[in-house]
Amino acid sequence: MMMAAQVEIVDNGEMIDSLSPHTSGDYSSTILLREENHEYDVVKNCFLSGMGLHAAETTIVSVRKTSAQRITAKAKLAASNVFAEAMKRKNGGDANVRYGWHSGSKEEIERIVSYGFSSSEVEKDEKDGRSHGVGVHFLHHKCSLAAAVLGEADEEGIQHLLLCRLILGKPERIISGSKQSYPSSSGYDCGVDNLENPRKYVIWSCNMNSYILPSHVVSFKSPTLRGLIRGGGGLGRARSPCVSFPILMSILSKSLDRPRMNVILTTYVDFRV
Repeated sequence: MMMAAQVEIVDNGEMIDSLSPHTSGDYSSTILLREENHEYDVVKNCFLSGMGLHAAETTIVSVRKTSAQRITAKAKLAASNVFAEAMKRKNGGDANVRYGWHSGSKEEIERIVSYGFSSSEVEKDEKDGRSHGVGVHFLHHKCSLAAAVLGEADEEGIQHLLLCRLILGKPERIISGSKQSYPSSSGYDCGVDNLENPRKYVIWSCNMNSYILPSHVVSFKSPTLRGLIRGGGGLGRARSPCVSFPILMSILSKSLDRPRMNVILTTYVDFRV
């Protein structure tokens, strides 16, 4: 059975139990992890490994895990395990559990951790004409840079990403711009951008609080991303959908060096389809 404090992230979505007496700072819905905690290191390394050239100039402010102390949190964990077991039986023994990043503002992530996902997250992604279906969107746990670019900084310039455990089951490919909002048949359970090498996961709204379990919140500062994110200041307005990508690249080239420009271009090419 999966435990809330398990954090060894691997490609099959499993984690190694790492309950530690060194966690402290109960914030109702989350527990602050200390830097010497193994769980902190695993989540930190997972996040930084996906930040590419930005990792060296990214500072981790905190790593928090969702608390399983409250009755409702225990119920959510138990329910997630039940759904994972049911998915195994449905799909021949493989629930296809993965981990993915969800972007949002500080307030949005706090609300999700406390109360779960809602129509607000679905509506936000629905407005993006390039999204792969209408649902709750996540990025592969190795794609933290792409998630960070989509994020929003708070009043202190700190960004927050939510790492979630996802029960994917059998995925189907959803093309960019699709307005599909539920499985095309009972044989499918979620959507992905690419069946062979998925970077984007879509959990349909009908399953969003059954197949998603918030795991950790990573708070960080990355000065090199400033201007690419909402609330980041500087070039933040260039993120408007009314600005074409060539124009955006022209604007950014005036303030970013070639290695950083290459990272942005590579990310764009990887995620535009």
